[in-house]
Amino acid sequence: MTPLPLRTGPRPLPLHMALEGWILSSSLAGLMPSNGALPPSNQNPREKHPALLVAAEAAGLSPDLLTGPWQDHLDPVRFLESLTRQSTERMGSFVAGVRAYQSHPHRRALAPLPEVWKRGAATLRHAKGDGPAVLFVPSLINRAYILDLAADRSLMRASAAQGLDAFLLDWGDPTAAELAFTVTDYVEGVLIPAMEDLAARTGGPVRLAGYCMGGTLAAAAAVLRPDLVSRMALLAAPWDFHTESEAARALMRAMSAPLTMMIDAEGSASVDLLQALFASLDPTLTGRKFRGFANLDQHAEEARRFVELEDWLNEGVPLAAPVMKEVLEGWYGRNDPAGNLWRVADTVIDPARITSPTLALIPSQDRIVPPQSARALATAIPGAITRDVPFGHIGMVAGGSAPRRVYGPLIEWLRATS
Repeated sequence: MTPLPLRTGPRPLPLHMALEGWILSSSLAGLMPSNGALPPSNQNPREKHPALLVAAEAAGLSPDLLTGPWQDHLDPVRFLESLTRQSTERMGSFVAGVRAYQSHPHRRALAPLPEVWKRGAATLRHAKGDGPAVLFVPSLINRAYILDLAADRSLMRASAAQGLDAFLLDWGDPTAAELAFTVTDYVEGVLIPAMEDLAARTGGPVRLAGYCMGGTLAAAAAVLRPDLVSRMALLAAPWDFHTESEAARALMRAMSAPLTMMIDAEGSASVDLLQALFASLDPTLTGRKFRGFANLDQHAEEARRFVELEDWLNEGVPLAAPVMKEVLEGWYGRNDPAGNLWRVADTVIDPARITSPTLALIPSQDRIVPPQSARALATAIPGAITRDVPFGHIGMVAGGSAPRRVYGPLIEWLRATS
């Protein structure tokens, strides 16, 4: 039997390896000044940190441990030997997790849903059900099948089974021409035509459900063509891009010029560039994930689910350069959507003009779209209903308990007629 090819992820692998090495080397460097000893403390914790002194005494520690240079109380050589040993084990565990993932035998076996419409690279995929039609709109970043990941974690198939005629807008791999698309090109040239086709098939306006960036685009479509939307759901849809700390905004401003330079050089925002940006949100996340994976039973269900999700993360698609620049400069830079400055097809996308009943699901543990960013869009839509769900950004659609805690309530709301 021919062995399966090794995976190349987690992408970009050199960055993740470098981050792990940087974390370890900076930890060591911070403990070793030029003379090779551990850094002394020049401040008296008794005066500067009285609460620390109380805590130490409560724990039965000698107060003397909180005064004087650290090297008076630790053997620097033994301490550094221990730290080096722990660092080596930490890196070894990370490498073991990556190797286990790369060679894991599981491959996603779920057949793609059938195509019923095509426009350029984009297709409509259909999970046939008895009930009103709903169009699911995923993000332009990453593959659409996050909404159809596995038989037991497919929002599409659950929707069809529970009384909706479900259609998924799969943006596909952008063609050379589509790598020059703007946001307007995607909304006016792909999303709205897909909605028109679906309305013609079903004899009326459709339900619209947008996930992540797909929710932001769905909101634009609902402003531009309210006649095509009877009901709308927004899942972790970003809107206010200045809800993060000032430090995060300063970092984004500082990175805008070099990111633009890389995008111009490549002609698009590559998969590895996009994955690197996601990694910057939590630089230690990949290390934690793969060290945990190394300790799993590789035949267990938990390992299979890990592999399925990581495969989706690593099978990304490049983003058109004009779209990426609009996101960087217009969304994260000027915060155009929240400032009522965002235009699609020369029309200001003002959520106050959305007339369809709207439900916003906001994952409270989201690190990619902060809850307040998504909440800002729901607040701006007249009469919108907001529900918090105890998940992260991806867990809300692909987590083990998502079918029960997200799919069910969402489908019930989309099925409603009033």
